[in-house]
Amino acid sequence: MSKQKIFSWSITVALAGFLFGFDTAVISGADQPIQNLWNTSPLFHGAFIMSMALWGTVFGALFGGIPCDRFGRKKTLIWIGVLYLISALGSAIAPEPFTFAFFRFIGGLGVGASSVAAPIYISEIAPAERRGQLVALYQFNIVFGILIAFLSNFLVGQWLGTDNWRLMLGIEALPAAAYLLMVLRVPNSPRWLILRKGDESTAKRLLQTLNPGKSVDQLIKEIKGSVVNKTQDVFFSAKFFFPILLAFLLAFFNQLSGINFVLYYAPRLFKAAGLADSASLLSSVGLGVVNLIFTLLGMYLIDRTGRRKLMLYGSVGYILTLLGVAWAFYTEAGGLPVVFFICGFIASHAIGQGAVIWVFISEIFPNTVRANGMSLGSGTHWVFAALITLVTLFFMNLFGNQPWPLFAFFAFMMVLQLLFVIFIMPETKGVPLEELQEKLNRTSKKSIP
Repeated sequence: MSKQKIFSWSITVALAGFLFGFDTAVISGADQPIQNLWNTSPLFHGAFIMSMALWGTVFGALFGGIPCDRFGRKKTLIWIGVLYLISALGSAIAPEPFTFAFFRFIGGLGVGASSVAAPIYISEIAPAERRGQLVALYQFNIVFGILIAFLSNFLVGQWLGTDNWRLMLGIEALPAAAYLLMVLRVPNSPRWLILRKGDESTAKRLLQTLNPGKSVDQLIKEIKGSVVNKTQDVFFSAKFFFPILLAFLLAFFNQLSGINFVLYYAPRLFKAAGLADSASLLSSVGLGVVNLIFTLLGMYLIDRTGRRKLMLYGSVGYILTLLGVAWAFYTEAGGLPVVFFICGFIASHAIGQGAVIWVFISEIFPNTVRANGMSLGSGTHWVFAALITLVTLFFMNLFGNQPWPLFAFFAFMMVLQLLFVIFIMPETKGVPLEELQEKLNRTSKKSIP
């Protein structure tokens, strides 16, 4: 029964990731129709139409830890659903670019806050031996949302025409409303109840449900013991230097792979490779399918092979496939090689960074600063996502609508990521949250001079 409840609560909270993925990818179908409708320049289009949601995501991520700590993970997740709902409806009826950008910004706040609150919540209710898989449900829902968004865009484009972008965006209101109703039924995190609200009796009942056969009093003692020096736990201090470094670098490299560039501009990239509009949308659906399959494989492996090995696999795959995409565009090899290598790139992301990032960042910080740490990692991720989405279309246009220099640059950055994984990144699988800080302290002395 406890396993069923843990899974049920985890999958419900992880549905915030579905809305994250849907919101991220659905804009790709509206990209070119909106630019044609409002006749925007490449720089304006990148800054206000395509990347405005990402700037909202930056704010949601950087400040999402505050309501998580003050009001709780559950209340934060509820308000995230409200933001998604408002954004979907507002974006669909926006009469001009600035109103559209405002509602996309609102949705971005939900995406950013969900990337903080959902992984934290799941990591705090999951047993150590299943934490990787359960937190990875969030990533699974992200890629499932991306797939459904691509599929929805394709179907709307086929049935009603590729210019029907308002319906493409407005459809998100349906899953947003469903998520909002479902998340009302999940309980608060027991660790938050103990450490922030002081409600030990409610937390004890939850811990008994989550950890049958274990001493709940001992668990509570360990949770309290992890914050004995709470007044000394200043987040930006030498004490937390190593986990801060790990979170920053992992999130930095995640976006310097070019993943959001591909997801946001997939139809445009396929069109640049010579595919027709309908074929471009259909190829985007193929990306979603590949993403989903390899995310499932990553979820299966993450608690078996560990986080670090998946990152090694993904880094090598990134380098090979990004160089392949750059070659295909440079030599004008045609649409099929571009689709093949981009699918390989998506597979490398899904089994590596995609599977690992939210799990790893949610577990490397101790209880007292976990929300701050998740905000830093998520905020870093979204700052660079916004910057890349803002400038890549401009540079692609500067290079004569040829994206190969961008993919060559991303490949170089993935060489640096490989070095980070080999020489700095520790393994965290199967270690209880209260023990990880001690392990990371020991690892930091070996890894960082």
